[in-house]
Amino acid sequence: MESRDYNADLMITNCSILTPDLNVLNNQCLIIKNNNIIDIGDNILLSKSYKSKETLCGNGKLLMPGLIDAHTHSCQQLLRGRIADEYPMIWTRIMVPFESNLQEKDVYISSQLSCLEMIKSGTTAFIDAGGRHMHKVAESIVESGLRGAITCSTMDTGKEIPDIMKSSIEKNISENRQLYNQFHGTGNGRLDVWFSLRSIITCTPDLIQEVFAAAKECSTGVQSHMNEYPNEISYCLENFKMRPFEYLESIGVLDQNFLGAHSILLSENEMDIIKTYNSKVVHCPISNSGKGIPKTPSLLQKDISVGFGTDGAGHSGLSLFDQMKVFKSLMRAFLGVPIFDPVVMPSKNILEMSTLGGAKAMLREHQLGTLEVGKKADMILINIDQPHISPTHNLLNTLIESVNSNDITDCIVDGKILMKNREVLTLDEEKIKYESKLAMKELSIRANI
Repeated sequence: MESRDYNADLMITNCSILTPDLNVLNNQCLIIKNNNIIDIGDNILLSKSYKSKETLCGNGKLLMPGLIDAHTHSCQQLLRGRIADEYPMIWTRIMVPFESNLQEKDVYISSQLSCLEMIKSGTTAFIDAGGRHMHKVAESIVESGLRGAITCSTMDTGKEIPDIMKSSIEKNISENRQLYNQFHGTGNGRLDVWFSLRSIITCTPDLIQEVFAAAKECSTGVQSHMNEYPNEISYCLENFKMRPFEYLESIGVLDQNFLGAHSILLSENEMDIIKTYNSKVVHCPISNSGKGIPKTPSLLQKDISVGFGTDGAGHSGLSLFDQMKVFKSLMRAFLGVPIFDPVVMPSKNILEMSTLGGAKAMLREHQLGTLEVGKKADMILINIDQPHISPTHNLLNTLIESVNSNDITDCIVDGKILMKNREVLTLDEEKIKYESKLAMKELSIRANI
């Protein structure tokens, strides 16, 4: 067929679709052209109206927006399984030696392994909290076909932080600007570069001001680990007589482009501050479970945007389906049981946080997070014709309760198929797995962990 006879690039036929209002429609067809969704509707009607270069059969599958990991550390894949069942302080005993010994080749293979795992577990976009050699993470994102937002790890103080992980204010800003200038908008616009604070504890007040000023000049986002540990709260109270979000408000830097990762230990006033500035928060349920339970129902009632993150393989795998399962149980046990509210966190809310909530965290809700005409074609197909999923009285509940990474059959980002029938097309899976084993062993010896 001549190329001029095609009026679509990719057509997904005869599938069930998760709608923007989180209902499920059966016997649907979705049409993609030029990286965007151009039509959604009845399968028989649309399959006759379009001639597509490529077709995916969605029979027995659910088509839904790709999941968005709004807080992860792609450089920590080689730390997998190392910090569980360890006594404090994990940060100084294990994570600092690990991160300070990372070389470019380690970051590259770790980020390749991260992208591979995300594609296979249904994640189509992610926000990386930053680390060393972030240009190698950028390369992995572009090669994998995923969508991402990355930043440098920004620190200039902290007695437990080795000098190799700290830089002057000028160098911190310069390195992040260089990353921005080199990679922002690359990969056909799939890659964004942000600025960051590793935490308020590890950034001086002058550096904090400069980070936000640089991000504002570049019209991009800022992220930080926020309200994650009690010592962070104590530090702010002792030094500023204010809690973390209160301090950032007092120096005039908060806005809608700020993302506070974790945000577990929030006061009522801090939640109101987040609401006032339309800042975003993201929870990492498995990682957070050992630190505290976030006040998510209160955040949602205040119409604050909440997303989900994995916090990297050092803390858990990169499956957001696992995070959703754990989160539902944590909400029910810690917030629902004391007040006898078994529906304290409905499945619809959890699915929305992992899709549209993540899109808002990425500052891309106009492009991502739902399957709608005009939005970017980022989506996954789930095999729901399986004994642990079908039949079901409520597919949304079963998605949270029973679906796992192995149920993801296909992954599409920017209209391009990254995985088809569980085969990843953009990365060499066997090569990555082999090189990762060698890199983990070598790095463990070098870092003495």
